[in-house]
Amino acid sequence: MNLALGDRLVVWAFHLGWVLVPRVPERMAAWVFRLIADAMWRRRGKSVRRLESNLARVTGKDPADPSIRDLSKAGLRSYFRYWLEALRLPVIGKDRVLAGVRAEGKEKIFSTVDGGRGIVLALPHMGNWDLAGAWLIHNGYPFTTVMERLKPESLYERFVAFRESLGMEVLPLTAKGGGTAHAFGTLARRLREGRAICLPAERDLTERGVEVDFFDGRTRMVAGPAMLALQTGAPLHPATLWFDGDGWGVRIYDEVPVPAEGTRQEKITAMTQGMARAFEEGISEHPEDWHMLQRIWLDDLEPR
Repeated sequence: MNLALGDRLVVWAFHLGWVLVPRVPERMAAWVFRLIADAMWRRRGKSVRRLESNLARVTGKDPADPSIRDLSKAGLRSYFRYWLEALRLPVIGKDRVLAGVRAEGKEKIFSTVDGGRGIVLALPHMGNWDLAGAWLIHNGYPFTTVMERLKPESLYERFVAFRESLGMEVLPLTAKGGGTAHAFGTLARRLREGRAICLPAERDLTERGVEVDFFDGRTRMVAGPAMLALQTGAPLHPATLWFDGDGWGVRIYDEVPVPAEGTRQEKITAMTQGMARAFEEGISEHPEDWHMLQRIWLDDLEPR
């Protein structure tokens, strides 16, 4: 299938980035990525305005408050730092990753998996999730995750190959050409095998999402983490990520409890709400590292 010009340019840019960025001196590459982030911030396009609207909700401030504009600048620099590090991850090296990550609550993962149980880790889009995944793998805990299909397909395949080269098992969220992939069954098997799974979880605006309170509004979050924990008996632990100077911060929260009473759907809703509360805490502490440049609250959606 012939690709549209825009799709070809995106594919070309990413492939060029994977080839060139690891070969450029790190300080020079960081300067270029910060320059791009600042240029995008000054232009204040649709995605930047959406980021500012989201950050205003998180901080409880008016979107016109000058501090929100400053926060969005820091947020874009954080977002482009993620891309810089993702492209450079093959050359960052195991020693630097292990030395640079400060992980609060990491024993929750290690003791659970060492004890033969699987664990569900649910994360918002914060910090550098690829590097956090590499840290987990370098500690001897390979894991399985899911990934939304990108367009064009060749770009999706390149991202999967990149993440698999780091040691992750990557499952498609949807089948090729549309429809539902059977990722849930594989994830459940991995948990029963005593492995970790990591799932991005703070945004699912489809009818399958679970409606929860989030900051000062309502949104829908991914039902999968709670469903998998209920079905397999694996503990569900939210996790948040941030940039910590030249290094990286990770926090593993306590297990989200399974309600003693209620229907299956009521339990899933209660557990997803507990996950959302942990996300609120982590995002409030590091709002500049929450990379949400899309609509997330239901009252921000366009009428159908």
